[in-house]
Amino acid sequence: MNAAAACVAGPVIVGLSGGVDSAVAALLLVEQGLQVQGLFMSNWDEEDAYCTQAQDYQDARAVARVLGIPLHRVSFAAEYRTRVFEYFLAEHRAGRTPNPDVLCNREVKFGVALRYARRLGASRFATGHYARLHQDGAVQLLKAADALKDQTYFLHAVHRADLGHALMPIGDYTKAQVRERARHAGLPVFDKPDSTGICFIGERPFRKFLRQYIDESPGPIESPTGEHLGTHCGVAFYTLGQRGGLAIGGRRDGETAPWYVAAKDASRNLLIAVQGHDHPLLCARELHCENLHWLVAAPTGPRRCTVRVRHHHTDQPAVLHPGPNGTARVVFDEPQRALTPGQFAVAYDGQLCLGGGTISAVTS
Repeated sequence: MNAAAACVAGPVIVGLSGGVDSAVAALLLVEQGLQVQGLFMSNWDEEDAYCTQAQDYQDARAVARVLGIPLHRVSFAAEYRTRVFEYFLAEHRAGRTPNPDVLCNREVKFGVALRYARRLGASRFATGHYARLHQDGAVQLLKAADALKDQTYFLHAVHRADLGHALMPIGDYTKAQVRERARHAGLPVFDKPDSTGICFIGERPFRKFLRQYIDESPGPIESPTGEHLGTHCGVAFYTLGQRGGLAIGGRRDGETAPWYVAAKDASRNLLIAVQGHDHPLLCARELHCENLHWLVAAPTGPRRCTVRVRHHHTDQPAVLHPGPNGTARVVFDEPQRALTPGQFAVAYDGQLCLGGGTISAVTS
């Protein structure tokens, strides 16, 4: 029994999603002799060809049967829409590119779901996240052993007190080890593919989905010098660094390099596009962020750290300069590609996640 589980007194409720990661999280806790129950959350209330929650629930039931644990089912669809999805749409309408998974973790999984689990009598709420929690006076959020699967970027905004009630049993395992544990235990989801879509919404054509909620608003695509290149369907449907979907034809000068979105001007309904993956206008050394959330004591002066600006982005050396009212300026040692307002900048000290905030502006 690991140190985190050793201090658990009372039932543990595991968020069973129907996937292999949460299934093995439950398996490990059962093997440690804890009183384990499952909780399946339905957080999207529109059934269609892209929503997999019906099959996911059946998979969660099958896992619970193999493990011999009870399974609760609850819908947080209303909370998801008001606390996550409305923010998601508002950010897109403002021309920014949000990451709803960050807010989903804070508001739903470690918000209403954790409190629901505690009302059911749980002493801890466990999930299948690839991250580690270390108790050293106060809880610390550490990167997972599997660097390719690490999910601390998505967890940095969870309130520290809520992390103190959480368990993340698979944080010391690689994905391959998780699948092998599931196969060996006879869990029917051992080879189930990973979900890569928007949290709780499923894998679907993103622009088609967004059009259900945001009207198209065609406008010009221009080069940095003001040359008209084409027409876009609305700045809400594009993100910085995006290559596909611009429909820019060939040029008279014969240049054939692909086009990328370099800037968005929502006030003028304008996209700026450049040619070449590494065009200078796609790179910047400095960003500003707001709504900073710290998982450690907030720094009072410049803090040397590494910073991740996307889930699959490699941490980059930088200096974080804290500002007033939960703001900060981050200066990277080297220029970074496609720093995107609306996304999150998350700071680390080695394995320790320090916290992060929403990117509000970028300075070249």
